[in-house]
Amino acid sequence: MVRKPIIAGNWKMNMTPAESVVLSQGISNRYGRGGDEVDVVLFPPAIDLRSVITVLDFDRSRVEVGAQNVHWEPSGAFTGEISIPMLKDVGCTWCIVGHSERREMFGETDVQVNRKVRALVEAGMKPIVCVGESLSVREAEQAESFVCDQVRAALAGLEPEEAAACCIAYEPIWAIGTGRTATPEQAEAMAAAIRATVRDLVGDKTADGMRILYGGSMKPANAEAFLACEDIDGGLIGGAALDAEDFVDLVKTAMAR
Repeated sequence: MVRKPIIAGNWKMNMTPAESVVLSQGISNRYGRGGDEVDVVLFPPAIDLRSVITVLDFDRSRVEVGAQNVHWEPSGAFTGEISIPMLKDVGCTWCIVGHSERREMFGETDVQVNRKVRALVEAGMKPIVCVGESLSVREAEQAESFVCDQVRAALAGLEPEEAAACCIAYEPIWAIGTGRTATPEQAEAMAAAIRATVRDLVGDKTADGMRILYGGSMKPANAEAFLACEDIDGGLIGGAALDAEDFVDLVKTAMAR
């Protein structure tokens, strides 16, 4: 099965609203309206969403926009949280769920990740579910079982057609912001294990169609090798997403895949 690549830019806690306009305009100018060969998604901080969507709408860009986090309840006394109806109203179509920084720094659990995934799918939004292991887990030779357990927990209770709305991003925690990068062989082995787990959970059709991204310091210099892997269908981009030229270079590499 041919799966359309995704290049997703996670801006994390970077870019003021004014800076987000400059960056999104720079991406739009370099990418233009783009073709349909790649899904391109930007994930700005919540305060920047309206500004970025306004720029992309004005340019009639194919670039989509998502949120970095969400609460599973539609409203309520959850100070500081953002709901799915709020995100949909502003124009978001995607959402990152379970990023390692959310899990490690803010105590996000597998149960909470599953609640968010199920709420997003029910609302017609597309989750990018992040999974990944620490260096200690990898050195203990437990990386594959650890990551596949995260996949099972995130997709628990979903029917095949519901799981089909999801993407999974494998982010080796030991390769994020450390200057270290998993080899393409390591990334492909984990992506293949993730796909096999999805196959066990929801069947062949959903597993064959699900897009699995690599999220460990992908950049223009190494993207071609990762994107050549059979089970890797794109990237969840961190640092390189903050540079318009680098980010669009990654999109072009994915287009040539």
